[in-house]
Amino acid sequence: MTRMIVVSGYDPQWPERFEDLRQRLAPHVADLAVSLEHVGSTAVPGCAAKPIIDLDIVVAEEVVMTELIYRLAGQGYRHEGDLGIRGREAFQAPPAAPGHHLYGVVAGSKPHLDHVLLRDYLRQRPDEVRRYSALKVALAQRLPADREGRLAYSAAKSAVVEELVAKGYAARTADGS
Repeated sequence: MTRMIVVSGYDPQWPERFEDLRQRLAPHVADLAVSLEHVGSTAVPGCAAKPIIDLDIVVAEEVVMTELIYRLAGQGYRHEGDLGIRGREAFQAPPAAPGHHLYGVVAGSKPHLDHVLLRDYLRQRPDEVRRYSALKVALAQRLPADREGRLAYSAAKSAVVEELVAKGYAARTADGS
């Protein structure tokens, strides 16, 4: 039997898992970071998600990224480059760490704003959360968890994610932020 992509209903323990990860990372990066942000679907109450916490380590300027990469390597993280998204550095968690995706971003950069504006927009729009969750659940039910299936899952979500990010930017502009 082929393994399927796991998307589960919202788990109220996800914020606690983020907080645990934040506390593990903070001593190593606090002097470099502006903030450590819980982003992605697990940061949105009511949103279905793959049960993997997404974290952004937000730094003030690009020049700090080299030191961030060095310090995270010392904690067992493997730097994966930008994975095709300029301005975002991705890290693979150490094998013994709880499942999470870790990114380094510069405060106010497009990757940073994409993450927080999507999260914040969804937190204010339960109708969009339901629509986005339904899409993810439907995709997970029909796609295998192999490399091709995961790529197809991401590609199929991308149009909706881009639409939601655009709405997040529009809401920010309307608020005068």
